[in-house]
Amino acid sequence: MDLLLAGKIIFIAGSSQGLGYATAETLLNEKAIVVINGRSQEKLEKAVEKLSRNKYGSVFPFTGDVADTNFPSKLFEFIKSKFGKLDVLITNSGGPAPGAFESISDESWYNTLELSFLSHVRLIRAMLPLLRFSETANVLTVTSYSVKQPIPNLILSNSIRAATIGLTKTLALELGKDGIRFNSILPGWTKTERVKSLMENRAQLNNSSVEDEIAKQALESPLGRMAEPEEFANVAAFLVSPRASYLTGTMLSVDGGMVKGIL
Repeated sequence: MDLLLAGKIIFIAGSSQGLGYATAETLLNEKAIVVINGRSQEKLEKAVEKLSRNKYGSVFPFTGDVADTNFPSKLFEFIKSKFGKLDVLITNSGGPAPGAFESISDESWYNTLELSFLSHVRLIRAMLPLLRFSETANVLTVTSYSVKQPIPNLILSNSIRAATIGLTKTLALELGKDGIRFNSILPGWTKTERVKSLMENRAQLNNSSVEDEIAKQALESPLGRMAEPEEFANVAAFLVSPRASYLTGTMLSVDGGMVKGIL
């Protein structure tokens, strides 16, 4: 199915690897114009080199840290000068550090607030003027299934990411009149470097191997496995496409059935 994304201008935060990279790859296959982002210029250049092999869409790099308060204004100027508008904004950031409640310092809470919540706030606020030039404008916030079902030893993620859900839902209500859609995608356990790092942490805590921890986590899914990044990306691409034009205020889990609740 053609997702009608050809020529759409899309920015994806945190997309030099992992879920963001997979999403960029999928959107390029739909002939979109994609701006990818990462903190490391070296990693970003390698990502652009690989993605540029795509014969359909066009990819552009924008280096920077989404937690930097100056990042949104610099991005605004880049998008405005190069394209004049923005059709899709995908806000995404690195995951918070693991840890139990009593081990988390105030500094860690503040750092996570900057990275995993305020980065979304600032990006959306800065990009709204450019989104208003698009007839198919929408924002997709990337969070985690932990907003529905807390994950042990990830209290920072469980708590702060929930605020992003409140933000997304509220903006869907406030800005629907402007024709801008807001949705959130909630990934479960997916084969990324972030998840590998979390499994390494678990292995240390449980005195086991990383392979054993990955296998145990996979078995908690009704499907008996972790997701491939491409499976997440396929859902993300649909959500930001004109094919999903009547979806707004939606929180969609891509978790292989991990969340046990009915809603």
